[in-house]
Amino acid sequence: MSSALGAGRNGHPFSLDESDDEGAGAGAPGSGGGGAAGEVGVAGAGPSLDGAPHATSVRSVAAIVACRAVPVIARHGSVRALMALIAIIPGDGIGPEVMLHATRALEHYRDDRKLPLELWQLDLGADRFLKDGTTFPKEDAARIQKDASAVLLGALGDPRVPGLEYARDILFGLRFGLDLYANMRPVKALADRLVPLKDRTAKDVDFVVFRENTEGIYVNIGGQFKKGTPDEVAINEDVNTRKGVERLIRAGFDYAKKHGKKTVHMADKSNAMKHAHELWYRCFFEVAKEYPDISAKHVYVDALCLYLVQDPRPFEVVVTNNLFGDIVTDLGAGLQGGLGMAASANVHYSDPKRVALFEPVHGSAPPLVGKDLANPIASFLTVGMMLAHLGWPAEEKRVEDICTRAIESGNCTPDVGGKLGTNAVAEWILGELRRSA
Repeated sequence: MSSALGAGRNGHPFSLDESDDEGAGAGAPGSGGGGAAGEVGVAGAGPSLDGAPHATSVRSVAAIVACRAVPVIARHGSVRALMALIAIIPGDGIGPEVMLHATRALEHYRDDRKLPLELWQLDLGADRFLKDGTTFPKEDAARIQKDASAVLLGALGDPRVPGLEYARDILFGLRFGLDLYANMRPVKALADRLVPLKDRTAKDVDFVVFRENTEGIYVNIGGQFKKGTPDEVAINEDVNTRKGVERLIRAGFDYAKKHGKKTVHMADKSNAMKHAHELWYRCFFEVAKEYPDISAKHVYVDALCLYLVQDPRPFEVVVTNNLFGDIVTDLGAGLQGGLGMAASANVHYSDPKRVALFEPVHGSAPPLVGKDLANPIASFLTVGMMLAHLGWPAEEKRVEDICTRAIESGNCTPDVGGKLGTNAVAEWILGELRRSA
């Protein structure tokens, strides 16, 4: 199910991106030499295989920057040095409905709390594509890369465009074009009643998945031969480079070290995908040697799914490839109350000054459009993640605490046990945000 494309918990699946039983093992899966920086592992999968700047005084901005470390703001030229430009793409389906309120939260931070934010609304998505054929204009991509500190994306996917051409251009243009190789997805339950597991509570569901975001099966290498005939052949290639694998794994270990986590799990299918995933296995334990205080554990991805449902407590940080991360994080969303509760960040982890992409994990949910049923909490949590990335981690905690109170008090949508609609939930959260110190 897609983080930006598709429907998920908020609706019927409609997605491009995301929305065997071999058990776990730690034995070395096959031999492989090398380890050079240019090493590549490739596994072939056949058809039957699984706008205007806000006026803020220089004095007030300087005071804010002085008391908070805002690394991404300092990356631009002198004219923009004290402002963080946030590009907002509401997208399709319920995307505009939830992004409306996420934008209001950012406007609150800009106008009332005087954070140096500039908001830039972009008209991109299915409606624009159907109107004039626009997908992801080069000038918009160039400005995002050159000037923006973050992108906030709602959802992409519309049944009127079954080929999803425009969605690929936008989503993959951001992820691949900006080299946002680490897709970080926190899986954290905010209330006991959201956890569907017997004898488990919210404190038992708290881990982060690091999904490789620029390689794997999503690079669209492959093709179809004799299409539409009984002899048709369809191939997609799973591309894994040493550079891509190693930097994602290192990001997971670095995050664990900085956040006091004791264990990092790596999920692959190296018993079946010998060449590509042997690279993951070997690289994982090589990088692990640099972090002697962190326990490195290998698990096959099918076993990981089993273990997460049985007992998620042993998991703190999980690193995995693009496809498996896509799947595992949807399972994780089920442990925290559904895709309407799941936020995500796409970052170039080793350089926090680069522009990053933030998106709620739910999809566009066409059946829910206009019905005031979409859960806006994931969008608020995503705003919190973005503010933390920009240098205000206390605001992420503030937003999360308010969303927790919304769940506990029943000020939430029906998918998480409430009786309110999208707009009423958003008003409650925004009211609490304004009243908070």
